[in-house]
Amino acid sequence: MDLRFGDSKPTDEERAAVDALLGPPESSWEGADRSDADLRWARGGREARDRRDQLLPALHALNDRVGWISEGALDYVCRRLTVPPAEAYGVATFYAMFSVRPRPATVLHVCTDLACTAAGASELCAAVEAGLGPESGVKVERSPCLGLCERAPACLAIRAGESARPALEDEAVQAEGGSGGAAPGDGKGKGRRGRNTLHATAVCAPATPDRAIAAATAPETAPTEPAPETAVPQTGTPALTLLHRIGTVDPTSLDDYRAHGGYTALRRAFALGPAAVIREVTDAGLVGRGGAAFPTGRKWQATAAQPDHPHYLVCNADESEPGTFKDRVLMEGDPYALVEAMTIAAYATGAHRGYLYLRGEYPRALARLTHAIEQARTRGLLGDDVLGQGYAFDIEIRRGAGAYICGEETALFNSIEGHRGEPRSKPPFPVEKGLFGKPTVENNVETLVNVLPILTMGAEAYAAIGTPTSTGPKLFCVSGSVARPGVYELPFGATLGDVLALAGVRDNLRAVLLGGAAGGFVRPDELDVPLTFEGTREAGTTLGSGVVMAFDDTVPLPRLLLRIAEFFRDESCGQCVPCRVGTVRQEEALHRIADRTGAAAADDIALLREVGRAMRDASICGLGQTAWNAVESAIDRLGAYE
Repeated sequence: MDLRFGDSKPTDEERAAVDALLGPPESSWEGADRSDADLRWARGGREARDRRDQLLPALHALNDRVGWISEGALDYVCRRLTVPPAEAYGVATFYAMFSVRPRPATVLHVCTDLACTAAGASELCAAVEAGLGPESGVKVERSPCLGLCERAPACLAIRAGESARPALEDEAVQAEGGSGGAAPGDGKGKGRRGRNTLHATAVCAPATPDRAIAAATAPETAPTEPAPETAVPQTGTPALTLLHRIGTVDPTSLDDYRAHGGYTALRRAFALGPAAVIREVTDAGLVGRGGAAFPTGRKWQATAAQPDHPHYLVCNADESEPGTFKDRVLMEGDPYALVEAMTIAAYATGAHRGYLYLRGEYPRALARLTHAIEQARTRGLLGDDVLGQGYAFDIEIRRGAGAYICGEETALFNSIEGHRGEPRSKPPFPVEKGLFGKPTVENNVETLVNVLPILTMGAEAYAAIGTPTSTGPKLFCVSGSVARPGVYELPFGATLGDVLALAGVRDNLRAVLLGGAAGGFVRPDELDVPLTFEGTREAGTTLGSGVVMAFDDTVPLPRLLLRIAEFFRDESCGQCVPCRVGTVRQEEALHRIADRTGAAAADDIALLREVGRAMRDASICGLGQTAWNAVESAIDRLGAYE
């Protein structure tokens, strides 16, 4: 039996939010007033079902306008899209940023993940809750990583409904004539293009109780975020390859981007042709920068060779790994570079439509990318005839809503398609059957941006950077106990000590976490580890997405490990038993160990090892397979519970 919502009806405001995205309903079967024709036949069923991928945007529209998703509103979305209510309810409750229970219009998300925990997030939460009080009309929620680790502790205020400064607007973007909001998109070439820019946001980082309270009570008037270049301590350094435009080029100006070499790579791609572009990427030795390190050229070639059409391109901008913020800095500081790189990747693989899946916690990145896509489309750099070459390509932004698991490529596909963000079994692989069951190439932001220097400098020159097996530059997200946290660009092969020296590591270093929550700890005497995929593997750790998080001896290590366990318990999608049960058992054991010593603690450590092996060997995706890594390394390398 399916879930039913009874007599719940949507309010006029909820209807307006959905209709602004999907267009007005065409018949009473979709929620319009009943007519005589509707009594004789049903209309729109197949067409509505074909728009299932609009479910997540519709939920965002409701959440942005009202602040939560009522039964009546969800039922109206189900009627518009012909989605079973039980399935829509499962999607709405899957994401942390949505609520199906009444809540205030203003929500203050306070990050309590690793960098923020070390910087006093718990004390900040307590002070903010005491300062706001129950009558403030603000809900304080403890949040996983907000991607602001270089400015910890951090918080994000979101106010639903009408506001003086619509969310996602950016003063510089508005000055150039752009607007905030969801990027125009029509699903798989169908449906109505719509946007919702009613809600207001304010990012507060580093946050103090007074600043967080001010942001929560008046997000429309909160101070503007610091410029993206403040997160790049190397700004102005001539040797930079990926970050050289950040702080130099106006990120809202297409003309400024082109004056600094923008769209040179795309022109060369058209001159070379798709096959030669793939050959250049292959010869350059580019591998994925998200952590898996799969050869990018092989992935592109496998997708391009598929006879089934259409092909899709998906940019994974859902960087939710605690400690990771490099993609955010690239998107905020150099958005046109990502648009150009996506166009090149699509051209090489035969795709004519791209989806950019963006973290819901990145309002400024959304504003910048929305504006960049609109400007590129207006100037003939996206659309039916890119650069007059007879090649059609366009990009649609899809906002995530707070789900770490959606960083896994097949979970991301499910999310775009309007399903719960649960990973799929492989094979078939995405290059064969990916988004909408069609051949799909998926890359993260840093990987795609690396394509530009490959085409402008040539594969041979690019491959000369780094090491023979790990070529090119790499971005490292440095945070924690350092004097100058931020994104650093170094060639592969630099050591961990080199990175920490640039960042100004503090005295009394206790440990360094490489790769984020899914990575591993190293000791202060292991700073000579070369930062390459093979070098970290030989050292018994992982490079992951480039997280370098330093902790001095003032940070309680058991508390960090417990936070990592809580993170994986919360973020497990629950699809497979090893991860669903194992992450809970891991957290329970760490809670017990905190109160025990000696033989009792040894028993729980043995249990942790057994559970960790089961998760690593039997989980369906990387979340469960890596959930034990950091805890294991802390026990074995740091002696965390000795």
